[in-house]
Amino acid sequence: MAPESKDSFLVERSLDVAASPTTLHGLIEDFRRWPDWSPWEELDPTMTRTYGGADRGVGATYSWSGNRKAGSGSMVITESVPGQKVVLDLAFLKPFKAENVTTFLLEPSGDGTTVRWQMTGKKTWFFKVFGFVFSMDKMVGKDFEKGLAKLKALAEAG
Repeated sequence: MAPESKDSFLVERSLDVAASPTTLHGLIEDFRRWPDWSPWEELDPTMTRTYGGADRGVGATYSWSGNRKAGSGSMVITESVPGQKVVLDLAFLKPFKAENVTTFLLEPSGDGTTVRWQMTGKKTWFFKVFGFVFSMDKMVGKDFEKGLAKLKALAEAG
């Protein structure tokens, strides 16, 4: 992953989880499981969710539309390596338009797994102009930490 530059960004967080890479992979590559751990699902209890394509893995799609906080957008899984990696294309429509790539890397660690959650993308004109105020890392990093903590609790509960 390239470090953040004036034209692109990288947000990354990781957490050690006492669960197998296979267990974690199953929770990540199935969009129907995301309401159990995604940090954004609770922003709007009445959010509309639509699932399509494959049930899980490559080709699975998920779109949402919610209140001002939840916004709207879609995701599609573009790569899935069992027990190792899930990559998805993420398109935000509201509150701002953006296209990003999100990667989950699963690395065996002791008796568990280190989960690494990354998001990369190009900085839009908005973020270039207001970059001195807004940092993607500050905007999204805490959400990644919250999501990883929820994913950890879910995976470790079995």
